[in-house]
Amino acid sequence: SKEFKDSTVQLIINNNESVVKVAQDLDINEKSLYSWVSTYKKAHNIPIKSRNVSSSTEPLELEVKRLRRELKIAKEERDILKKATAYFAKETL
Repeated sequence: SKEFKDSTVQLIINNNESVVKVAQDLDINEKSLYSWVSTYKKAHNIPIKSRNVSSSTEPLELEVKRLRRELKIAKEERDILKKATAYFAKETL
């Protein structure tokens, strides 16, 4: 019912309860509960906290770029060594 949804959402908002914890306690799907909270906040003009995903993934993105650069260099070195090995193998035959 609407009253149940509103009281559940207010429990989360007012008591700073975790959506996951409340969902487990009430045996409700977490995604449904997140949807209820979002709908409630939109209906009552409560600002929705946006997750700042970019700041948490920034170090990972930097590491991925660094690792890709290192991989490119390693592949170039490998290719040079393959060519050198083939060259010296021909000379010895």
